[in-house]
Amino acid sequence: MDVDSGGRGLNEDGTIRREGSLSRVPAAFAPVVAAARSRITGAFDGTRLHSAYIYGSIPRGTAVPGVSDLDLLLVLRTRPTEADEAAARAVEAGLDAGFGQIDGVGALLTSTDAVTSELERHDLGFFLACLCTPLLGEDLAGRLPHYRPTPLLARETNGDLVLSLPRWRRRAAGATTDAERRNLSRGAARQIVRSGFTLVMPRWQGWTSDLAEAAEVFARYYPDHPVRIEQMRLAAHTGRNPSADPAVLSTLIEDLAPWLAAEYVAVHGEKAPRP
Repeated sequence: MDVDSGGRGLNEDGTIRREGSLSRVPAAFAPVVAAARSRITGAFDGTRLHSAYIYGSIPRGTAVPGVSDLDLLLVLRTRPTEADEAAARAVEAGLDAGFGQIDGVGALLTSTDAVTSELERHDLGFFLACLCTPLLGEDLAGRLPHYRPTPLLARETNGDLVLSLPRWRRRAAGATTDAERRNLSRGAARQIVRSGFTLVMPRWQGWTSDLAEAAEVFARYYPDHPVRIEQMRLAAHTGRNPSADPAVLSTLIEDLAPWLAAEYVAVHGEKAPRP
């Protein structure tokens, strides 16, 4: 049975509802979020930082202590410099070392011009407006449109999967530890599931960041591809439970991802090239 728009992550007018809220942060992660706010403020003064956001399982309220990572987006007033990158890496290291609740920290850096640009409107702009929760500063979502689950959004968010394949293959070939393989499997699996979901998102007319649900939405529209369905379910599982098994990496990177990348371009076309 189909669910209503509210159950599909949409507002009553059919636009994608912003997911996540500071009010949903699990109690175990509240000190982490507070420390993130403090460390970011200390690392970037008001002349550099425009705003900061948290995204992922922590603001969605689904984070698991000791398993989930902390994801941050830092928007600077001008293009990030090497010094900014170094400051962000220091914030990551300090938070990761200070809290056992989290398994890794990732801080993305960008600028206000990039977020609000026409080129990034349906990629980075959508990401901030719908998938990120404000933590510090002015919320740039107010400068961005309301988004719908359209083919344009599908193309611009994940129409470049093919560009990830060479990088994943290099990392897989160069991985010498289980930790490296698990880290690669988690990142690749998540991107693959997101791509599988957005491939069919305009037909489903909804939004979800839940990996298991995303895999099942994909399955609904590819019933004649049982092998791909099982591989997508494997990717959803691996995104939540990273694997160091080379066979899992091979299935995801050498089999599922190339097929998905080709199918994506055939259905939605290629993402607009970036400089």
